[in-house]
Amino acid sequence: MNKASFEPFSVHGAKRHSRWLITCDHASNAVPPCVGGGSLGLPDADMQRHIAYDIGAAGVTRALADTLDAPAVLSNFSRMVIDPNRGLDDPTLLMKLYDGSVIPTNAQADIIEKARRVDAFYTPYHNAYADLAARQDDTVIVAMHSFTPRLNGRPPRPWHIGILHAFDDRLSSALLALLNDEDDLCVGDNEPYSGHLPGDAIDRHALQTGRANTLIELRNDLIETAEQQIAWAKRLAPILTNALTQMEAKDAKD
Repeated sequence: MNKASFEPFSVHGAKRHSRWLITCDHASNAVPPCVGGGSLGLPDADMQRHIAYDIGAAGVTRALADTLDAPAVLSNFSRMVIDPNRGLDDPTLLMKLYDGSVIPTNAQADIIEKARRVDAFYTPYHNAYADLAARQDDTVIVAMHSFTPRLNGRPPRPWHIGILHAFDDRLSSALLALLNDEDDLCVGDNEPYSGHLPGDAIDRHALQTGRANTLIELRNDLIETAEQQIAWAKRLAPILTNALTQMEAKDAKD
């Protein structure tokens, strides 16, 4: 299979002019035919788990982009093929064991195969991401992810939503304050993960370029259906808009 026969990313609403850019690094559990003949050697049950993709995140991404009249960029390949939310030097860029599951096709992958996947999938996704982010000077990036309610052998995760951030937390801080005002939400601040990995997508496209940004994690049992995904998008859009207004007002004072 040549690289042209598999499109590693999708752009939703490409002609929209909103300053918002919605991204989904882990949108799909697809394995391209040129990787293990279209299989990572895992049972289908594992490919439907969070280890393969961020369940529900793609639907929220598209619905949020529609609500904000913004473009979105989404990966079309499983995070286990190559993880677009990792730096090129990150040892988990090509995962061989994840949440108790050995990934057979990856266990056999050498440095040449890793480089081939970077060239075929990772780089085109990030090139599309960079082009969309650079379309105007005041782009604001919202990275959409989801997390599993419980990792194997770990305690349940109570958060409905988590906001991840690194040293540029201008938008995230405003967003966290607004979400914490919502009586029905358990909100995580850099939960269930830390907000920064060197070379990850937000680092590459926002932190290194000075773009306002935030990363939203939704618990995936809350966004399993299209109706839930649309409902969360409609809930988040005005909160994000308000957070951006507050961020810019604070920036103006400072």
